[in-house]
Amino acid sequence: MARRPVVELADCSRCGACVDACPEVFAMNEAGFVEVIDRDAYPEDCVAYAVMNCPEDCIHRQED
Repeated sequence: MARRPVVELADCSRCGACVDACPEVFAMNEAGFVEVIDRDAYPEDCVAYAVMNCPEDCIHRQED
């Protein structure tokens, strides 16, 4: 199973740090909120870097 990243939008400040750290997984939508891009697999190193750089600590992973 893939460990899908999840962004808790209620805690997210929409700073874009995750998008800068891992643009192949995170994107800003037209409304300015972070979205997780649907993928078959999520690169662990890239996601871990985004988690580490999130100032709000609002990204976690869950099993699909």
